[in-house]
Amino acid sequence: MKEKILIGGGSGLVGQRFIQRFGKEFEIHVMSRQSRVHNDIQYHAWDIDKLHMDPELTKADYIINLTGAGIADKRWSESRKKVLIESRVNSNLTFVNAIRESGHQPKAFLAASATGFYGNGGNQLFTEESDSLNNDFMSDCCIKWENSSNKLESLVQRLVILRLGIVLSTKDGALPKMRQPVRFGMAPYFSPGSQYYSWIHIDDLCDLMMESLQNREIKGIYNAVAPEPVTNKEFMRAVQKSQSFPSLLTPVPAASIRLMFGEMGDTVLNSTRVSPKKFIQMKFPYQFGHLEEAIKDLVKRKI
Repeated sequence: MKEKILIGGGSGLVGQRFIQRFGKEFEIHVMSRQSRVHNDIQYHAWDIDKLHMDPELTKADYIINLTGAGIADKRWSESRKKVLIESRVNSNLTFVNAIRESGHQPKAFLAASATGFYGNGGNQLFTEESDSLNNDFMSDCCIKWENSSNKLESLVQRLVILRLGIVLSTKDGALPKMRQPVRFGMAPYFSPGSQYYSWIHIDDLCDLMMESLQNREIKGIYNAVAPEPVTNKEFMRAVQKSQSFPSLLTPVPAASIRLMFGEMGDTVLNSTRVSPKKFIQMKFPYQFGHLEEAIKDLVKRKI
């Protein structure tokens, strides 16, 4: 009999790739706004605004929660900030209520967080032992997000929190947006260009997630990023090399980013240099530890 995995946020970029990778090995169910069957996967309705779901669904071997409104989908008004926080916190609290009611203790609960937890740190290198600088909205959001995850610790056999960096895929997220202007001869970086980005190939992330579920030694906080963070300017150079079109590396003033996006501009102007110290220590076999080879693979396989 296949082990059962229940996923919150399984309709998103990471969840869909995870299902593609491991859907034949496990019985996978997904929490969603509406019940349906898609590609032989059962989607179950839940209402995280009311913190409600069927407790029976939590009787799974493993639970993954990737739920959260898109950080860069809309400008950050005060109401939007509330949505960003509550979509993350309330989904965890919904699982808390349901697992407690079911009385079932999953083997592992994998909760997402983000490297934004650490805050805008310049050249400072953050590891899992580093405290949050708590100097911007994203760090505050992640602190609240993780606090809600921690409420699950006594209800499951193992709680793992993965702090995700920029997830690279050609399907969605940052990479397609960064590649698009190169087609028109421009490779814009965000001034000063020295801010660090911590990133990960989507398949390495899926492998980290599976390792976190099945390896009983993994517990607590882990940074889910590649071993080599790069500056924004280095990132754009790697993007340039992935295209057959000639392009000019061009600075975009930070003031312009602030004018266009307001506080949401922090997502590209802040510097968060993060090390996956724990995964390095356990010698996790990254397939794509270098940015250029990661982008080249993604473009070639169109994933």
